Parts: sequence; C-alpha cells; structure tokens
Amino acid sequence: MHLDHPVTAPQRHTYGAEPFHADGSRRALRVGLGGPVGSGKTATVAALCRALRTQLSIAVVTNDIYTREDAAFLRREAVLPPERITAVETGACPHTAIRDDISANLEAVEQLEESLPALDLILVESGGDNLTATFSRGLVDTQIFVIDVSSGDDIPRKGGPGITTADLLIVNKTDLAPYVGADLNTMATDAHKQRGDLPVVFTSLTAPDGIGQVAAWITGRLTAWQAGATS
Repeated sequence: MHLDHPVTAPQRHTYGAEPFHADGSRRALRVGLGGPVGSGKTATVAALCRALRTQLSIAVVTNDIYTREDAAFLRREAVLPPERITAVETGACPHTAIRDDISANLEAVEQLEESLPALDLILVESGGDNLTATFSRGLVDTQIFVIDVSSGDDIPRKGGPGITTADLLIVNKTDLAPYVGADLNTMATDAHKQRGDLPVVFTSLTAPDGIGQVAAWITGRLTAWQAGATS
C-alpha cells in the first residue's frame, strides 16, 4: 500500500508495536492525537513541534480523508523541515486508518524512521473523528485525545473510548469558555468521573506557553520510553 492512497480491507490490530529496531536500539516514541473535527489537533501538533524541536528529533504523520491539508498547513507554518512531515489519505472514516487497517500509517512511520535516523518522537495525527476514535497499539505507544470547550461543556460527560481511555485528555480553547457558556469546573468534574486517575490538561494555545503542560507530559513519557518502560 502506498502513502496517500485510500485504506481498504479493514482488519483490527490490537497488538503492541515492537519497541526496538533490528539493531536492538529503541525506536522513536509514537504518540497518537485524535479528537473531533475542529478541536485543535493540528494546532496542538504545531505547538508541540515548536516547543520541542530544539531538544528532540521529531517527525509527523497526518491523516485526512481525501486531502493532505493538515500536512500542508504544518509545512506552511514551518514547524519542522518539510521532509519530517508526511500525509496519509484514509479514504474513509479516520479511525479505519488508525485502529482497523493501520498499514498506510505504519508505512508512513517506517519510511520516516528509515529516512531520519535517530528520531526521538513521531506524532501521528488522526483526521477529525468522533468520541469512539482510538488508535491501535500496533501503531502508537501512547494516545492523546483533544476536545474543545466550544463543542459544549457536556462533552466529557458523554464519554466514549476517546475520552475515557486516552492516556491524556486535552480540553482545548479554554479562552472561549466565557463566550460559549462553557463551565470549566463542570468539564473538569465530569472528565475526572469518566477517567479516574488518567490525566486531563485544560489549555488555550493562544496563551503564552499554552502547550507547556502537554509538552512536559510528552517529554515525561519519552523519558520513560527511552528507559525501557512500556506502560
């Protein structure tokens, strides 16, 4: 299967990806970012690249249904050199390419690892999907789910696998809360009820260092990954 071609013949993958290269070295940490349309996934990826690119070797894979718009945006913004950003066209609901038939995304990830030795981090951004969207553990090692306050403060309460099981939940665009009638305390309470001890970050990417908590969480996961921890 070639990059930018539609994904076909769905097949669920639930196994974990091999954490080592053929030479025995530990490969890059793969972080999946999912969430509904307009929640701020691409903006989050861009902000993470800007925050971490001077200290880490990073690459990005974006997913869109019929275009490569998100990858084009990241290249226009020059968040990374263009050869570090690639795109997959899913041709169907985005979750098919991040959870069911992950072959196109695996090909993209593996090509980046071959062309860019010594990568530390690969960010795999899903196209906009619903609250059930999750990544196969055969594709990514850890998952982030992004929602935003403008979609309603009842979103955490609605639950769904993306909200309840992601390793990190981001509640984005908190600066808009007063304008859309969203109660951040309610969202925090409901998120805690749905997620238990799993972390939640409230952020506004328009604020100075608005990505700071997310970047710190990722660097913490990367440190554990490079030390050999798998959970």
